[in-house]
Amino acid sequence: MRPALLYQVLDKEFASTVHGHHTPVMLWGPPGVGKSDMVAQIGSRHGVRVIDIRLSQMEPSDLRGIPFRNDDCNGSRVEWAPPAMLPDAERHGEKGILFLDEITSAPPSVSAAAYQLILDRCLGEYQVPEGWAIFAAGNRQGDRGVTYSMPAPLANRFSHYEVETHLDDWAAWAYANGIDHRVIAFLRFRPELLFDFDPAHNPVAFPSPRSWEFAHRALQKFADKPQLMQGGLQACVGPAAGIELHAFVQNLDQLPDLEAIVRGEDVPVPTETDLQYAVAAALVGHAIRSKDKPEAQATYGHILDYAARFPTREMGVMLVSDMHRAVGEDLFKVPQFETWATLIADVMLY
Repeated sequence: MRPALLYQVLDKEFASTVHGHHTPVMLWGPPGVGKSDMVAQIGSRHGVRVIDIRLSQMEPSDLRGIPFRNDDCNGSRVEWAPPAMLPDAERHGEKGILFLDEITSAPPSVSAAAYQLILDRCLGEYQVPEGWAIFAAGNRQGDRGVTYSMPAPLANRFSHYEVETHLDDWAAWAYANGIDHRVIAFLRFRPELLFDFDPAHNPVAFPSPRSWEFAHRALQKFADKPQLMQGGLQACVGPAAGIELHAFVQNLDQLPDLEAIVRGEDVPVPTETDLQYAVAAALVGHAIRSKDKPEAQATYGHILDYAARFPTREMGVMLVSDMHRAVGEDLFKVPQFETWATLIADVMLY
């Protein structure tokens, strides 16, 4: 399932805890597709704490707690002290997310200790607070990670979803999180490189939604050290993709004057496809930066005018679609939007 839909699933699952309809969710997917980040974003969106427990780093007793002797008026007995990391309404809040990450990397003895916690929301006397959702994530056995086959009793305690990569969803996230427009433009130009992982070759660095964020950081770190730039990018996304991104970035000195475009001046559209992708991504960035400024409507209108001039209408559709996802329905209030929509009506229809 694509990330945009999975966010809705996780949102509903979190909200359903207070109504007693919550089912623990298991997210499957290869490394780097953003499983952990999705859960973190749900916690941030609702303003609640996410307790991230890495079962792969635990012993069974770490989860179950330790026994201690309790002497009272009823005699002596052994009770269990649950670990402090488990959700507690007083310490952690009445609502939150218990996230069992790397669950498929946990030894069977540890995953067995989690059975009762996941299905019955308790461990002995310990009880998961009612407002807490339980999510888990792990790699598939074919992904060349350290994984164990999930036992049927554990698997039957979850609803299961596989995380797919989707360029539009990643681009929307990238714009919202300030990812360098050059990385976004490059992946629009080379969409097959958003995720390119072949477990048979066991690569060390490879293109993934996570590693493209690393590439964004490399572009910022090595901006004043051009001799290090290509190597830095290759270290993030692998040799081939790093070379391609570096060449793409080097070619961007031929971009038209973006400031002139957003001022509404008559600026030619590049004939090279890679430069068209770069201009489109950069203009979406301009739209985002102007969102809460007085000139926002004028900026949107000038970008719409420019989008209508691309040699292929599909390029203009991509630009305006990305801009809509980034700035919202304010785009529809711009007078030029109706003109643009009429111009590309047949593209949108089919």
